Amino acid sequence: MTTLANADLLTAIVTPFNSDNEIDFDALEKLTNSLIDRGCNGFVIGGTTGETPELTHDEKIALYTRFGEIVDGRVPVIAGTGSNNPQETIALTNEVGQINGIDYALVVVPPYNKPNQRGMLAHFKTVADNVNIPIIIYNIPGRTGSKMAPETVVELSQHPNIAGIKQCTPLEELEYIVEHKADDFFVFTGEDAQALTSRVLGADGVVSVASHLYVKEMRQMFDALYRGDYELAGKLQRWLTPRMAACFMFPSPSPVKAVLNAQGFNAGDCRLPILSLNKEEQTQLEQALDLPADSLENKTLPLDL
Repeated sequence: MTTLANADLLTAIVTPFNSDNEIDFDALEKLTNSLIDRGCNGFVIGGTTGETPELTHDEKIALYTRFGEIVDGRVPVIAGTGSNNPQETIALTNEVGQINGIDYALVVVPPYNKPNQRGMLAHFKTVADNVNIPIIIYNIPGRTGSKMAPETVVELSQHPNIAGIKQCTPLEELEYIVEHKADDFFVFTGEDAQALTSRVLGADGVVSVASHLYVKEMRQMFDALYRGDYELAGKLQRWLTPRMAACFMFPSPSPVKAVLNAQGFNAGDCRLPILSLNKEEQTQLEQALDLPADSLENKTLPLDL
């Protein structure tokens, strides 16, 4: 098992699709290796950015199996297995737990049902008690409709099979979790714009979407922080923040996939109900990211943006 102990910059990686709308494993391998080479030291596979709701069960298993082979223990891998059905979550998590190279399972706060905190505690304890792989809580109320309270996170942090959290809430709540959690519980922000601040506050790092495009700058930012060059770290975060926001100006992962396609990574289209960008949207994204006009349509972008 490859642990999260030394991971601070994780990419929530896209799922590339070919022209037949099937998973493009060659494109996935190319992108994965490029991200590792440029400073990414962990992945979430099969998360929101990976279009997991649009993948079948068999596609998830095939995706996670091949991804484990591609990464081959170089960095930790977290695979999405959660749902609002605890028995289905347990079954899929145990199946995924048998795949070589998958180190943790990402289990989302149950969407749609809107459980209270007591229900969330029961859900996560039930799952954690019955699976063969450590789980990471995914607290993303903007997508699920329910928010796990910091006090609930802290209680769950004591569970021996709950290893950490991807937290997508205001910084004040992340601060509380960092201050009160179990010592061996990992805390990652899932908000790109919080990357630098959350690290300063004591979080372990970020699970990032923008790192698909700006992994070099994000690695430089963290490295500057670690050597005490706060001026450079802050300058890089300020440069990154509007670009991070632009990655979500249209339904994700369509903006990131548009740029990756223009860089030659063959990320392909999005699956319904997410649509790839049209010409007007491409133009708006080019302006927001300060890219040359028509570079997305003509696919003429370099690796360094």
